Amino acid sequence: MDHYMQAAIDEARNGLAEGGIPIGSVLVHQGEIIGRGHNRRVQAGSTVLHGEMDALENAGRLPASVYRNCTLYTTLSPCPMCSGAILLYGIPRVVIGENRTFLGEEELLRSRGVAVEVLQLEECIELMTHFIEASPELWNEDIGE
Repeated sequence: MDHYMQAAIDEARNGLAEGGIPIGSVLVHQGEIIGRGHNRRVQAGSTVLHGEMDALENAGRLPASVYRNCTLYTTLSPCPMCSGAILLYGIPRVVIGENRTFLGEEELLRSRGVAVEVLQLEECIELMTHFIEASPELWNEDIGE
């Protein structure tokens, strides 16, 4: 596993340690992580701070030309909202840790020309499986149902 996905997993673990949902993401431009984040819906009382959205927020305002040369790494398949942000900003490549516990809008992304790579990492699968088993009400509050 490369260090970018490891950084996303580290973000997911940070979110879990804070009492949140263990989904992490990093935005990479020219080999450098320019934004990192994790699902902070619980911690911030937010409806939109999924891992990908938090990474984009933490990257700050960027020119469109930067987004169009980025890769977004995320531990879980992106939901419709996060996929919409990927399309809105023209991010051309998404690397996903796993999509067994939740299958997001990968086909939509592919249909719009985004390169999508799914790694099916055991670490990501186990992280979400254990979380869903331990906190089904929290999982189902967001995208689980």
